Amino acid sequence: MKQYDAWNEVKKDIGVAEDDIYFKERDIFWAKLGQNVGFEQNGKGNEFTRPVIVLKKYSKNMLLAIPLSTTPRDGSFFFQFEFQNNISTALLVQNKLISSKRLAKKIGKIDKVNFEKLKEKLIDLIK
Repeated sequence: MKQYDAWNEVKKDIGVAEDDIYFKERDIFWAKLGQNVGFEQNGKGNEFTRPVIVLKKYSKNMLLAIPLSTTPRDGSFFFQFEFQNNISTALLVQNKLISSKRLAKKIGKIDKVNFEKLKEKLIDLIK
Protein backbone atom coordinates (compact mmCIF):
# COMPACT_ATOMS: atom_id res chain seq x y z
CA MET A 1 0.00 0.00 0.00
CA LYS A 2 1.35 3.42 -0.95
CA GLN A 3 2.15 5.69 2.00
CA TYR A 4 0.89 8.99 0.60
CA ASP A 5 -0.31 10.31 3.96
CA ALA A 6 3.03 9.63 5.65
CA TRP A 7 4.90 11.24 2.75
CA ASN A 8 2.60 14.27 2.92
CA GLU A 9 3.65 14.85 6.55
CA VAL A 10 7.36 14.69 5.59
CA LYS A 11 6.71 16.99 2.64
CA LYS A 12 5.11 19.59 4.92
CA ASP A 13 8.34 19.69 6.96
CA ILE A 14 10.44 20.01 3.80
CA GLY A 15 8.30 22.93 2.64
CA VAL A 16 8.97 25.04 5.73
CA ALA A 17 12.68 24.17 6.11
CA GLU A 18 14.81 27.31 5.98
CA ASP A 19 18.31 25.85 6.04
CA ASP A 20 20.34 26.46 2.89
CA ILE A 21 22.07 23.30 1.70
CA TYR A 22 25.33 23.92 -0.15
CA PHE A 23 25.76 21.57 -3.10
CA LYS A 24 27.78 21.27 -6.32
CA GLU A 25 27.57 19.24 -9.48
CA ARG A 26 28.91 15.67 -8.96
CA ASP A 27 27.85 15.66 -5.28
CA ILE A 28 25.90 12.63 -4.04
CA PHE A 29 23.26 13.32 -1.39
CA TRP A 30 20.51 11.51 0.42
CA ALA A 31 17.42 13.28 -0.90
CA LYS A 32 13.80 13.15 0.21
CA LEU A 33 12.23 12.02 -3.07
CA GLY A 34 8.96 10.94 -1.55
CA GLN A 35 6.17 8.51 -2.34
CA ASN A 36 5.52 8.84 -6.05
CA VAL A 37 3.05 7.41 -8.53
CA GLY A 38 3.32 4.79 -11.26
CA PHE A 39 6.88 3.89 -12.15
CA GLU A 40 8.51 7.02 -10.72
CA GLN A 41 11.34 6.26 -8.30
CA ASN A 42 10.35 6.43 -4.62
CA GLY A 43 12.37 7.24 -1.58
CA LYS A 44 12.60 4.68 1.23
CA GLY A 45 12.31 4.66 5.01
CA ASN A 46 10.56 7.14 7.30
CA GLU A 47 11.99 10.14 5.43
CA PHE A 48 11.41 8.66 1.94
CA THR A 49 15.06 9.17 1.01
CA ARG A 50 17.19 7.85 -1.83
CA PRO A 51 20.72 8.77 -2.92
CA VAL A 52 20.94 11.14 -5.89
CA ILE A 53 23.71 12.64 -8.00
CA VAL A 54 23.60 16.37 -8.57
CA LEU A 55 23.79 16.48 -12.36
CA LYS A 56 23.24 20.21 -12.84
CA LYS A 57 23.04 23.14 -10.42
CA TYR A 58 20.64 25.77 -11.80
CA SER A 59 20.61 28.00 -8.72
CA LYS A 60 21.26 27.71 -5.00
CA ASN A 61 17.72 26.32 -4.71
CA MET A 62 17.19 24.18 -7.84
CA LEU A 63 19.06 21.21 -9.29
CA LEU A 64 18.71 18.38 -11.75
CA ALA A 65 19.17 15.11 -9.85
CA ILE A 66 19.55 11.48 -10.90
CA PRO A 67 18.39 8.84 -8.39
CA LEU A 68 20.72 5.95 -7.55
CA SER A 69 20.07 2.29 -6.87
CA THR A 70 22.19 -0.54 -5.49
CA THR A 71 20.50 -2.96 -7.89
CA PRO A 72 22.82 -3.62 -10.85
CA ARG A 73 21.06 -2.81 -14.13
CA ASP A 74 22.25 -2.70 -17.73
CA GLY A 75 20.89 -0.90 -20.74
CA SER A 76 20.52 2.59 -22.12
CA PHE A 77 18.44 3.80 -19.14
CA PHE A 78 21.19 3.08 -16.60
CA PHE A 79 24.81 3.94 -15.78
CA GLN A 80 26.86 1.82 -13.37
CA PHE A 81 29.86 3.13 -11.44
CA GLU A 82 31.79 2.34 -8.29
CA PHE A 83 30.90 4.38 -5.22
CA GLN A 84 32.17 3.66 -1.70
CA ASN A 85 33.47 0.22 -2.73
CA ASN A 86 30.09 -0.83 -4.15
CA ILE A 87 28.45 -0.72 -7.55
CA SER A 88 25.82 2.01 -7.85
CA THR A 89 23.39 2.36 -10.72
CA ALA A 90 22.32 5.82 -11.85
CA LEU A 91 18.70 5.66 -13.05
CA LEU A 92 19.18 8.03 -16.00
CA VAL A 93 15.58 7.84 -17.18
CA GLN A 94 14.43 9.05 -13.73
CA ASN A 95 16.30 12.39 -13.84
CA LYS A 96 14.30 15.03 -12.05
CA LEU A 97 14.33 18.74 -11.25
CA ILE A 98 14.16 19.14 -7.46
CA SER A 99 14.43 21.82 -4.82
CA SER A 100 17.56 21.89 -2.70
CA LYS A 101 15.19 21.64 0.30
CA ARG A 102 14.88 17.94 -0.58
CA LEU A 103 18.62 17.37 0.03
CA ALA A 104 19.22 15.76 3.41
CA LYS A 105 22.89 14.77 3.78
CA LYS A 106 25.93 14.72 1.50
CA ILE A 107 27.44 11.24 1.27
CA GLY A 108 30.16 11.72 -1.33
CA LYS A 109 30.98 12.60 -4.91
CA ILE A 110 31.13 10.77 -8.22
CA ASP A 111 34.60 10.99 -9.79
CA LYS A 112 35.12 13.29 -12.79
CA VAL A 113 35.68 10.53 -15.36
CA ASN A 114 32.48 8.66 -14.48
CA PHE A 115 30.53 11.92 -14.25
CA GLU A 116 31.49 12.79 -17.84
CA LYS A 117 30.58 9.26 -19.01
CA LEU A 118 27.23 9.52 -17.18
CA LYS A 119 26.45 12.84 -18.91
CA GLU A 120 27.37 11.41 -22.33
CA LYS A 121 25.09 8.41 -21.77
CA LEU A 122 22.22 10.68 -20.66
CA ILE A 123 22.64 12.84 -23.76
CA ASP A 124 22.55 9.69 -25.93
CA LEU A 125 19.37 8.60 -24.15
CA ILE A 126 17.67 11.93 -24.83
CA LYS A 127 18.59 12.01 -28.54
